This record gives sequence, structure tokens and C-alpha cells, in this order.
Amino acid sequence: MTAGPVPPLAIHTRIRQEIERRIRSGEWAPGHRIPYEHEWMASYGCSRMTVNRALRGLIDAGLLESRRRAGTFVAAPRFDRAALEIPDIREEVARRGLAYRLELLRTERRTATDADQRLLRLDVPGDVLAIDCLHFAGDDPYALEFRLINLAAVPEAAERDFSDEPPGSWLLAHVPWTEAEHRITAVAADAAIARQLAIAPASPCLALERWTWRGSERITYARQTCPGTRHALVAHFRP
Repeated sequence: MTAGPVPPLAIHTRIRQEIERRIRSGEWAPGHRIPYEHEWMASYGCSRMTVNRALRGLIDAGLLESRRRAGTFVAAPRFDRAALEIPDIREEVARRGLAYRLELLRTERRTATDADQRLLRLDVPGDVLAIDCLHFAGDDPYALEFRLINLAAVPEAAERDFSDEPPGSWLLAHVPWTEAEHRITAVAADAAIARQLAIAPASPCLALERWTWRGSERITYARQTCPGTRHALVAHFRP
């Protein structure tokens, strides 16, 4: 039996997708005021209710924020929801006055395996981008990273050449998120990790795992393993 024609997207969905695309591309950065409701109404030939439905969905997801009498703006990431700020390794290395270098070990686009689904906490399988890379500070390995990117949430990642920009740096700059979770554990380096980090087998390491999502949509899972003798986690706070 021949399938019927695919129904067109609802107008509120098209508006939402346009806004998300402009945020993801970096065209609209945090703090940018998006067009007023009447401008969307004129552009799409729709009612105020339709526009409001699209904007309300993005506000609820944390991508936009409404400011009374000022308009609707691209929201900044909610760093306060995470136990730690999301680090940009390239910036960390630069702050130490060292030259940063990235060695891309592997990239693979694939249908999520059972293990991928568990790590990304996906309810249904889909395409993911798996990345292994090694960050250097000067001549020394700084961190070994394994990352999964949910291509349903970030399809542009499939076309990126991460050999010229670390995946974490690119995601922070181009993909808005609303929540993050960190888990930090102490691990002993196995033979493969020891070889890549240029340390002795069984050396103590810090493993930082991180999940980020937008609303209910999973964006990425990352695990960064660092030599314990070269890293410390510091938090400064007041009661």
C-alpha cells in the first residue's frame, strides 16, 4: 500500500524550529531579543495564540525568557543547576599559560547501542555521534575524553570536523542547554588509559562524567579522565 503524503508541520512547530535553529547556529546569542509577537504573526500569517504557543514551549524548556514590557530574549544557560560549572578544557589550558592541542582519536556515527542508550539515558534508540579525543596542555596529556552526542537533538554535529575545535567547546558555544548533571569518581588507570595519558598503570585518576539536556531532550554525555596528580577540584563559597 502506498503511503499518503506527509502532513505539513503545524505553524507553531515551524516557528519553534526556526527559533531553535537560530539559537543553535549562534545567530541569536544569550541576551538577544527575538522578534515581537506581531512580527511573527505577520511573517507566518497566523494568530497571536499560535505564536504564543511556540514561545511558551521554548520558555518552558528554558531556551527563552520573557521580560515584562521588554520582550522575549534568548536565555543564558542555567549554570546554577549544576554542582560545578561546565568546563571548557581549551580555556582551562589557556588560563594556565600553556599551549592547547587536541588529538582526535575516533569519531563514529552509529545507531545507539544499548550501552549508548544507558549512558545518554535515551528512552528510544536513535543516531548518535561517538567521539574519543585526547586534550593536551603543552606536551603533556591533560584529559582523555569520551563523548556521545544525541543527533536527534543536535543534527549539525554530524557535519562538524572536531579536529579543529574540541566538541565540548563547540557545544558550549552553539547548543543551548537547560540542565546539567555531574558525577565525579576516583579511578585507577587501566593499561589503555595509562598509555594515552602517559602515566603508570593503576595510577589514580579523576573521572568527571557529565550529562546535559534541554527540557526532556538529551544533548550529550561526556566522560573526561584526568591524571589525579595533575588535577584538583576547587570550590570557593560562603554560607
